Amino acid sequence: MLNLTKAEFITSAATKAQFIKADKPIIAVCGKSNVGKSSFINMLANRKKLAKVSKDPGRTRLVNYFDFGYFILADLPGYGYARVSKDEKVKWAKLLDGFFADRDNVTHVFTLADIRHDPTADDKQMVEYLYYHRFPFTVIATKADKISRAAQTRGVSAIAATFKCGAGNVIPVSSETRQGLEAVLERIEQIINTVEEDE
Repeated sequence: MLNLTKAEFITSAATKAQFIKADKPIIAVCGKSNVGKSSFINMLANRKKLAKVSKDPGRTRLVNYFDFGYFILADLPGYGYARVSKDEKVKWAKLLDGFFADRDNVTHVFTLADIRHDPTADDKQMVEYLYYHRFPFTVIATKADKISRAAQTRGVSAIAATFKCGAGNVIPVSSETRQGLEAVLERIEQIINTVEEDE
């Protein structure tokens, strides 16, 4: 099992020219605003403030890079926040398009969805985009502590059906209880091993 003890912030990128290249896997984290991306990153790092958690959705407007030793994590801007100007939305869309346009920018994608609700139209669009461009992805179903285990099972099935992926590709997690951390670490280990085998 991976032991992620030395995670640290590297840099933020506001333009395509600032995206970093690395000699280790880059795992991107994406999801709608307020889905719990920062809390998820902090759970992975076992630190409370590596990624800034905001009560105001839509605060991440850059690609933020973190070095986890075995891999680089790229925190992408949250999408789907209604109170952001059209110009800002266009800027975010261009940044994401630029990020995914170069396959060297990303090895695998963790796409986050709130387990308590059906995926939004924006969530579906994001996953369709990943399918279309053939990016391997894993769905991280956040906020699992807010519902019962039975409801979690139903939530995982609903998300898997909506995204047309197997339930095994949906990992329920809670940053509060650290539920799902072991499964996520196992998935990361698989990603790293696959990259090493391909080299």
